[in-house]
Amino acid sequence: MLFAAKSYNFAATGSRERIAWLFLLPMLAIMAVVTGFPLLNTLWLAFTDASLTGRGYDWNWSGLENFAYLIDDKNFRVALGYTFYFTIVSVAIEMVLGVLVALLLNQDFFGRTLVRTLMILPWALPTIVNAMMWRLIYNPEFGSLNALLLQFGLIDFYRSWLGVPGTAMNMVILADVWKNYPLIALIVLGALQTIPKDLYEAAAIDGASPWKRFWHITLPGILGPFSVALILRTIEAFKVFDIIYVMTRGGPADTTKTASFFVYQESFSYLRAGSGAAYAVAVTLLSAMLITIYIIALRKTEHAP
Repeated sequence: MLFAAKSYNFAATGSRERIAWLFLLPMLAIMAVVTGFPLLNTLWLAFTDASLTGRGYDWNWSGLENFAYLIDDKNFRVALGYTFYFTIVSVAIEMVLGVLVALLLNQDFFGRTLVRTLMILPWALPTIVNAMMWRLIYNPEFGSLNALLLQFGLIDFYRSWLGVPGTAMNMVILADVWKNYPLIALIVLGALQTIPKDLYEAAAIDGASPWKRFWHITLPGILGPFSVALILRTIEAFKVFDIIYVMTRGGPADTTKTASFFVYQESFSYLRAGSGAAYAVAVTLLSAMLITIYIIALRKTEHAP
């Protein structure tokens, strides 16, 4: 009887697995067509000298020539430098600001629901709309940022915020932070609401300072969701393209040209599909390396005593 019961459970489990795979097949087929085919096509192009023409591709097999050129390409290394700068600065500010806002919204105050709703609006905006809005705010002739700073006496004349190499990237980062910090705040806020309030009350009775309560109660409670948000935002920031395209087109003097925008120019502005595909593969591999590093770090954090 026991053997028969075990056999029945095994058969039932196998049947459920087959049904699950059956339901997953349409999604897997769509992913294979939408993601798999373009990926394989990009890998193939990376080993050719293909160029875009009115007839499609003109190509010859070039082997590793594109990748050898990529390694020696100083402009691509510069674009990677700007990409890392954008990623590190924007994600760091978004993380800190998101946690601070989440801690604030976790408190009881009048109008909290309204404030939470308003906070979501920047994140709900499409990136293109957000970029156009900030481009108008930064406008050197009629932008509201110049008008506001001039009225407060912080500047003496209207400035071209996106036209100066030293400030353009930082202005783009500000626009990106304004849009994406609400996502971090929402994730952290959800984690904060799962922490029992009894822990804070007990810590306060024991005389723990606010900083100790944050370090020993709040931080461990939000670490998991916070790490996931960090991974998602890092990946998104590293492959940033749309906000750069709308606000600066990589200028001025290529000081906002990120790796993804570099790939776009190589492929569609200069019509070099082969080398553009090689650059795209390089960016994809770097993104995969970042994901791997974060996953290893997360696993070490989970198994830490």
